[in-house]
Amino acid sequence: MGILDVLVKTLIREDQAEQGKASPKAQVKKAVKKSVGRTEEESEALARQVASKVAELERKEGALDEREKLLARKEQDLRANLEKKLVEVEEVKKKEVAKLEKIAGLTAKEAKDLILKAIEKRSAEDIAKKIKEAQEEIKARVDEKVKEIIVEAMQRGVTDYVAEYTVSTVHLANEDMKGRIIGREGKNIRAFERATGVEIELDESNDIILSSFDSIRREIARRALEKLINDRRIQPSRIEELVAKTKQEVEKIMFEEGERLCYMVGVYRLHPDLIKLLGRFKFRFSYGQNMIVHTLEETKIGIAIAKEVKANENVVRLGCLLHDIGKVITEEEGTHIQLGVDLARKYRLPEEVVACIAEHHEDKPFSSAESRVVWVADAISGSRPGARYEAHGEYIERMSQIEEIAHGFDGVLEAYAYQAGRDVRVLVKPEEVNEDQLVVLADKIARALEEKASYAGQIKVTCIRETRASDVTKSK
Repeated sequence: MGILDVLVKTLIREDQAEQGKASPKAQVKKAVKKSVGRTEEESEALARQVASKVAELERKEGALDEREKLLARKEQDLRANLEKKLVEVEEVKKKEVAKLEKIAGLTAKEAKDLILKAIEKRSAEDIAKKIKEAQEEIKARVDEKVKEIIVEAMQRGVTDYVAEYTVSTVHLANEDMKGRIIGREGKNIRAFERATGVEIELDESNDIILSSFDSIRREIARRALEKLINDRRIQPSRIEELVAKTKQEVEKIMFEEGERLCYMVGVYRLHPDLIKLLGRFKFRFSYGQNMIVHTLEETKIGIAIAKEVKANENVVRLGCLLHDIGKVITEEEGTHIQLGVDLARKYRLPEEVVACIAEHHEDKPFSSAESRVVWVADAISGSRPGARYEAHGEYIERMSQIEEIAHGFDGVLEAYAYQAGRDVRVLVKPEEVNEDQLVVLADKIARALEEKASYAGQIKVTCIRETRASDVTKSK
């Protein structure tokens, strides 16, 4: 850094307060003398040089100010010209866009939509591929998880199998007892049948067969008959008395069984009338599967699944427990689903539980995850191997009935029932049933099976339309 620069900075830094009291020359002279310590002649000469330098700097500063003002004016003129040009460009753009729209017959928005559609069309294949891959991956994971949940739930809920019989047998000690039960001119046996509502069959051996589709009546008759045999006072009045007492005993047993079932599935403070109805499950069977065993098993499975999928366990618990309660309501007419729904609403159960009862056979679309869980648990318990039993003759009759119903529609070539009647494959005549009619036919067959067929669970109807073309080559 030169001495002149040092002097100027020193002058500015140390003598700012005295700028208005002395001339620039005196200030420079004083600063030079103070800073350098030279003689007065030398300081005088140096001061003149500094004053000259300062004057030159002031001239340059003035020139710079003028130049700055000139540039500011030019900038202002340029900004005005630029704004003017932008307005002109915008007007030209509007005119050109208008010309293009007129030529193309499209507005700008329509042209934009066309471009976007073209881009979407080009990328649709890639997007579809990505979506398909994601769906397959999710499906693989979901299927694996679902299998794991269901198998684990089945292991937790599986119960012993109990077969159903529509008859009960009571063994007699000798022929004399058989005669006493029949009574003079059959008055005792008629009184017994009238009091119990069951049919009595006597075979050549010393056995009495009690026959009735109502398992509760059959149980009352069996217990009452055993009491009569032990009591040996067999007469119409005594028969009526013992049958009445036995009915009370069986009702008490059913209430206790209902309480035990509720306790085993963790349901408390249920209305006594509902507990009593649940107790009837002990003597009620569905395709050979005891209802109390089925309900216990299904409820355990449903609760296990609900825990895994984070569904409302209490709703599932009550839904599983009461889903088939309509089957033991014999005093009213209607399907077991409708009877169960009416009963649940009568006792003001939550609507979520009512929905589980109403939807456990898919008679209505599912309204919640809890309804789906109840349906799955019911299907697992009812369809697992060894759960249900059906006589061979009844099985053949039911399968034949399903196939006959499917055969009754126009255009059906063949119909086959599989999976114990839960799966029906229908082959149609392709020249009579087209692709659209095939869908309608499947729906019609399903509705007809619902109305006419006897089945448990669900029936899947699959209609198949096959067309073939063949030719023969020339022989060589």
